[in-house]
Amino acid sequence: MTSCGSKSDKELLRLCLEDNEYFSCIVDRYEEKLKRYLRRSSRFDEQTCEDVLQEVFIKVYRYMNDYDEDYAFSSWIYRITHNELIDHVRKAAKGPVAMDLKGDEFVNYIEMIPGKSDLPQEYGKKELAALVRKSLFALPQKYREVLVLRFLEEKSYTEISDILKRSVGSVSVLINRAKDKLKNQLLSIHS
Repeated sequence: MTSCGSKSDKELLRLCLEDNEYFSCIVDRYEEKLKRYLRRSSRFDEQTCEDVLQEVFIKVYRYMNDYDEDYAFSSWIYRITHNELIDHVRKAAKGPVAMDLKGDEFVNYIEMIPGKSDLPQEYGKKELAALVRKSLFALPQKYREVLVLRFLEEKSYTEISDILKRSVGSVSVLINRAKDKLKNQLLSIHS
């Protein structure tokens, strides 16, 4: 098999349909990105993230023929991941939830804070990141996820629209509401 690094997602998908050995290229390309997205969007521990990710790749493999090339492949695979995340959140709501508390990667959560100047200057970067993370996880899933997709996964409004199956206008409103809720949550935790 040749190197997959230089091939586009759509080329890899076409090759997968001809030779399933190429599926490992898709897994290699998306495994860490999707795992990071799951950790940031949920309260799942590492093992649960791995389980969800395994389900994602099974579905991607099973439904490769159904991929609509009008959408970016990354949006399609994130959409599948989003659906699995929601399914597992619903299941987890029926029982205890383990949470992975590794927080070093969450330092960049600070970037999503609207009106950062409203927060006291007494916080160091790590403390503020921990506060933002705590506030983010206190938000309802729909707000948390849209903030993660926009500010941490750096998805465009169009990509988020494709992933969440909402209009771009709806995504914009949801992001603005989520930022306001995050700001209020931060201020309430601080008070």
